[in-house]
Amino acid sequence: MSDKTQDKRMQLASKLTFLIVTVFACNIPSASTPTPDLFATLQTLSTPTVDLPQSPEPEAEPIGKIAFVCQIFKTQAQNQICIINADGTGFRRLTAEDNRQHYYPSVAPDGKSVVYAAFREPNIYEIYEHSIDTNEVKQLTDRLGNLNGPEISPDGSLIAFKLSTGASNQIWLMERDGSNPRPIPNAFGWDPTWSPDAHFILFASDMAAGIQLYKIRLDGSELQRVSELPAIRGRSDWSPNSEFIVTYSGEPWKRDVYMMNADGSNAHVLTPTGGNSQGPSISPDGLWVAFTAYFDGYGEDHGCEIYIIRMDGTDLRRITNNDYCDYQPRWGP
Repeated sequence: MSDKTQDKRMQLASKLTFLIVTVFACNIPSASTPTPDLFATLQTLSTPTVDLPQSPEPEAEPIGKIAFVCQIFKTQAQNQICIINADGTGFRRLTAEDNRQHYYPSVAPDGKSVVYAAFREPNIYEIYEHSIDTNEVKQLTDRLGNLNGPEISPDGSLIAFKLSTGASNQIWLMERDGSNPRPIPNAFGWDPTWSPDAHFILFASDMAAGIQLYKIRLDGSELQRVSELPAIRGRSDWSPNSEFIVTYSGEPWKRDVYMMNADGSNAHVLTPTGGNSQGPSISPDGLWVAFTAYFDGYGEDHGCEIYIIRMDGTDLRRITNNDYCDYQPRWGP
């Protein structure tokens, strides 16, 4: 079940929370009336009490592009993949099949393509690679099962993804062209992401009590639990310098993006509270984090937009502004 579906079921129960958050945040405006004061207010309310990494280039503007799920038809069965420049310009829909679900996009390390999963038939999702420049689409898998979360390795040679078989989830690998698909032994979980040196996969798993982040080598050795957070959900990311990990945690409609050291220490909330923030992705230069949140449409089914924030928790910016949900952002060059 996707986070968005679970959140929708909790929508009615969260009305009281919405009122409390609205009062606390000094009347946060709706998605149709954003103001610069919103970001200043949220940053003031979320001043961290721990030391955050300081940007070596504090004035650097966001670069690269962000792929994400755009629910332009306002139904999950018709989810599409869109892409936008990190400064909010150049919005573009990539996928063209209106009546098919597409999700979990990820930008290739060279910035030339996007991989994602798309519905084929009941319990069968395929992984595709879509050229950003030419719109050429390649199907990489063939009836392996229910697949999602594809991500290309930093050297461009492999793709990690999740395969679901009934109640079991496992991380798999395949060559970039889709050949030689195989499971990673002992990697039972979902939402894989690569370490910058491509030696480890970070993923979410419920193999022990609760859901936590684990890392593992490609051969299934050196499995290690990384996080100690309550109610972790899934998608995480690793900073390009290997020093930090971002993830998200919390109950429905109360989620926040967390940052921690790569060994799991010094875990702290990065994003302003009260926005139901989730699905973080770090920029290729390691200076920003993209994520989904409801700051301007809290409690609204289609209130989720893509935001970015600096790694030190400052300079919150909204990148999308639509009357439908934009989520699952993944940043690329």
